[in-house]
Amino acid sequence: MKAKEMMDKKFVYVSKDDTIEAVSIKMEESKRFTAPVLDKDMKLEGWITSFNITKGLREGKKLISEVMDPVENILAIKEDEAAKNAVIEISKHKLISVPIIDDENKVIGVCRSVDVVDSMSSLYDIKVSKIYEAMEKELKGVTWDELMEASAKISTRTTGVKITAEEYEKNIQNATFGEAIWATGGLEKFFAGLISVGEIVIARKVGRARR
Repeated sequence: MKAKEMMDKKFVYVSKDDTIEAVSIKMEESKRFTAPVLDKDMKLEGWITSFNITKGLREGKKLISEVMDPVENILAIKEDEAAKNAVIEISKHKLISVPIIDDENKVIGVCRSVDVVDSMSSLYDIKVSKIYEAMEKELKGVTWDELMEASAKISTRTTGVKITAEEYEKNIQNATFGEAIWATGGLEKFFAGLISVGEIVIARKVGRARR
């Protein structure tokens, strides 16, 4: 997924020549806590937050240009960058949103923390069986039964509870990605398990080829 696929295309933006009062009303009506400050060509000139607005009104400032964060302090993400980059930056710097720009440095959208949550929520609903179907497709020459057998082996090794390939297959038919993450103790452990499964089936595939 690319950043542009996660961004809000109907984002709210303001001008540095707008009054603070007018922008405060605009942000309140649109229920936005932040907004990019753009020029007539939709290029980034700064960034405004509800904190800037509140401070500006308290200090008697009039224009957005007097209270906005300067453009050199703004983190922007290119539209074709991986969406994970936007997620990482929002999480790392505890941002509410980041602007998404095109090759001409024009702002074409805003990726908000709420957009990240929505995208992650949809990923959590993916069936685990779909992930295995994708693995079977990518690991050419590896069968579904081999994946189930390897997965049962890794599950038994990890949990200490013996499970057959048939039982494992039945378990993943209705299980979601989110449920699997909780069951395995976290995202890192879930993917570590998948990697181990991949290593087993690939090793067996190589072994067959050498015979």
